[in-house]
Amino acid sequence: MKNWTELENSSFFDANARERALGMVDKGTFTEFLNPLDRYCSPHLPVLGTAVEFDDGTVCGVGLLGKHPVFVVSMEGKFIGGAIGEVNGGKMVATIRLALKAAADIKAKYPEEYAARRPLVAVSFETGGVRLHEANAGLLAHAEVMDAFQDCRGIVPVVAVVGSKVGCFGGMGFVAAATDVIVMNEEGRIGLTGPEVIEQEMGKDEFDASNKALVYRTTGAKHKYIIQDCNYLVEDKIGEFHKILAEVAEIPMAEIEKMRRIGSLKLVQEQQELVKLVGDMQPKDSMDLWKYFGNEDPAALPEMTTAEFLKVVKRRVRS
Repeated sequence: MKNWTELENSSFFDANARERALGMVDKGTFTEFLNPLDRYCSPHLPVLGTAVEFDDGTVCGVGLLGKHPVFVVSMEGKFIGGAIGEVNGGKMVATIRLALKAAADIKAKYPEEYAARRPLVAVSFETGGVRLHEANAGLLAHAEVMDAFQDCRGIVPVVAVVGSKVGCFGGMGFVAAATDVIVMNEEGRIGLTGPEVIEQEMGKDEFDASNKALVYRTTGAKHKYIIQDCNYLVEDKIGEFHKILAEVAEIPMAEIEKMRRIGSLKLVQEQQELVKLVGDMQPKDSMDLWKYFGNEDPAALPEMTTAEFLKVVKRRVRS
């Protein structure tokens, strides 16, 4: 594996789960929970004749960003498409709960320094959603993770990091939306239903999954950034995600709350306004929305570098 300095300059998109986990926190600070030597894997997969991984496809642990403990969950898309089951879902929930316990302990021990030491949860999503092999156990994991996020509300910031090869789809698209902050690179994608499934169910005329430009215009980071479903868009370097997480760790919780997309009547009304706009417009392409939000030449945006895009893009104005 590359050393930490090499990882900081490496592609987030190409990195595996463990590399992302190591690189998102400060050098030499990451400690993994239930690493592969513990051989903690799904009991369900062998029954179905499916191979297992000894970390169950999800790396969890804790590191530091300055004085802030960062509780990391990093999914591996190469193992069953990053799908969530009983064991890796349980690891996620336990890691989030440890962040809450750490927050209480730090507040008791360092009441005057709490803001400078407040924990943060960072989830690197690379997943197609529920692990169908484990059915209800996987669905329950989705619900328990979202419940744990809600417990963190106003106490510990929860950051979704999306920028790996599989993207973030299925029920995990809902889970990512329930976090406080979303950080993506240009290669990141978030959606409820994957492109291939839409094409299979609705037909190629409705959605051509082989049209990668269309897929990225619909589920990709630039679109999510324009419509304010993504808070930060960064270059495809692990170090850039590390830098943004360090910035978010310093933001007061009152400001973090304003960065959310769901979780209050006001935010539900905002989403309903966007749904009504799309219903009234009947756009043929996401670029129709981009133009509506003030981008005079929307067709030029997909070809821009991240830096160029961030200089000129116009975003949906939130109420």
